[in-house]
Amino acid sequence: MLEGAKSMGAGAATIASTGAAVGIGNVFSSLIHSVAQNPSLAKQSFGYAILGFALTKAIASFAPMMASLISFVFRSQKGRSLSIVPWAFVRS
Repeated sequence: MLEGAKSMGAGAATIASTGAAVGIGNVFSSLIHSVAQNPSLAKQSFGYAILGFALTKAIASFAPMMASLISFVFRSQKGRSLSIVPWAFVRS
């Protein structure tokens, strides 16, 4: 049951990739509209569009990271306890 829940959580975490694709589409759609309205500001608009692209892509990179954390790092602790010491996690 825990493995099934982890798989559903990892799958749900990858839905953010769809949102990032929509966001990137919106950024460049806005760039095209702004250049069509005012061509003299094309260079400045392009700089803002690249910044928006980079920020959207940075948020999108968190989705695979969270999916891999859910899948591989958070493992069940059947019969094992985790004791916290100041410098590390030690399994006892």
